[in-house]
Amino acid sequence: MVARLVVEVRSDGVRTMARGGLEDLETGEVVAIETAALTPWELSAALARSLLATPNLARLALREALPRPLRGLRARLRDKLGR
Repeated sequence: MVARLVVEVRSDGVRTMARGGLEDLETGEVVAIETAALTPWELSAALARSLLATPNLARLALREALPRPLRGLRARLRDKLGR
């Protein structure tokens, strides 16, 4: 496990709120997340923006989302080009 994400979602029927935290277990970085929205789509977009606002965590999330063959592609290309 490289990261821990805990999010609580509450709704009163009119407005939906989400709050929680994200912890990078490799670096120890912790980020609080809190957002409000009217629709589930707005809520998911706001949560994604919150996560991507932290460079280290955004890089970690992107790295984990990529298929395994694409990980390390940059380093392999750099090695082939001799840079």
